Amino acid sequence: MKIVNQVEDIVNRTLLPAGSRIYASGNAATPQVMFRQLAADRTICDVTLMGVLFLGDVAELFTEAACRRITHRIIFNSHHTREPANRGWAKYQLMHLGDIPMQVREYLKPNVAMLTVAGPDNGGNYSLGTTMEGVLAAIETVRANNGLVVAERNAQMPFVLGDTVPGAWIDYLLDTDYPLPVSPVQPPDEPARRIGRIIAGLFVKNRSTIQYGIGQVPEAVTDAILDKGVKDLGIHTELFADAMRRLVDEGVVTNRYTSTRNKFSIASIFLAGSGEGYDWLNYNSSVQSRPADYTNSILTIADQPNMVSINSAIGVDLHGNIWADSMKARQIYSGVGGQCDFIRGANLSKGGVPIIALKSLTANGVSKIVDMCPEGITTTAIAADPVVIVTENGAFDPRGLSISERAIGIAHLASPAVKDDLLKKIYDSPEFHHEKGAPPAGVPKGFHPYDAV
Repeated sequence: MKIVNQVEDIVNRTLLPAGSRIYASGNAATPQVMFRQLAADRTICDVTLMGVLFLGDVAELFTEAACRRITHRIIFNSHHTREPANRGWAKYQLMHLGDIPMQVREYLKPNVAMLTVAGPDNGGNYSLGTTMEGVLAAIETVRANNGLVVAERNAQMPFVLGDTVPGAWIDYLLDTDYPLPVSPVQPPDEPARRIGRIIAGLFVKNRSTIQYGIGQVPEAVTDAILDKGVKDLGIHTELFADAMRRLVDEGVVTNRYTSTRNKFSIASIFLAGSGEGYDWLNYNSSVQSRPADYTNSILTIADQPNMVSINSAIGVDLHGNIWADSMKARQIYSGVGGQCDFIRGANLSKGGVPIIALKSLTANGVSKIVDMCPEGITTTAIAADPVVIVTENGAFDPRGLSISERAIGIAHLASPAVKDDLLKKIYDSPEFHHEKGAPPAGVPKGFHPYDAV
């Protein structure tokens, strides 16, 4: 390893010639100093940059001009990459989070890895900080092909325990010191709180293993879990955020009954709403970081007892198609992520349940429960996936039900006015197999109204 003093020493046309294929850390571990230099050095051309959810002060790297020099392959969009991905300046990679390490090794094949690290520890090893996903696979692939591994050692990056890399695996190290990107969450509103109460009331119990992400609904689920007094939870997740930290601090999470019984929570990505959250992660043995092909392996997820997986969506149609990465056929909002991994893994878990939780209306009052999904849209769960869907109006479990019974139950998840319109469409439609006439009164099969929870 060589320690350098200037970013120009490691981000330049000599070390990154045309044809270079770079895999970079993303999320809060985006190597911001190197990214800004990559944007500033216009002699670096015809290179490819790949990664997941790039955050921080790196907007200049994703301008139209920068995208003419650099081919971006975006696995999961951030606010920086959404416009390039939707205007043809960048390439969007459809990829399950659990598949990233394999695709990095077998198909993407980077020859440069750009990292943010913390360390070393007493063994001379470096933490990959707040993101693991496909980064370790990228490092191993680069080293196997005599490529280049360059890293920023950010003084504010926590040393997250788990998989680490020896110092000998890093070719160049640049010391930096800047705050990590934060992801603050607004306090849950009433619809989110209702969703949280439904999920905790019906599905989370003592010794459950949980997975969820960041946002108002995860915060509301955490509140409801604490109110319920659940004990001995485990955490096996792709994203660990402040909501889960609260459960650890309250002693609700013990990990005593997860399949590994390692007494620590496992995640692949870590985000916090403040610097305090990142400080909490530093050498904290209650959490460990693992690659995405472990955290998001369907087999590993299925091995967790009572796996309760909670993810969000942009919309749901009456068949049960769910979309979370795109707004319409070719307008990509985020990415496939790990939703499918956890849906299928939780379904195979003994006592497990996969949940999609969403408010019934957008902030503009548009229904997220619709008759048919937008034409040509990519779906993150198909109608046959046995997913429990939850809105503030109730929970619907489709397992064991016909397509018409599913449609009726899903319609009841919508806001009252929209529900009536959807039910009319169902009962007026010759394609659904049911008795014709007005919808019957009462609670349909599989539906649990909020007031009954």
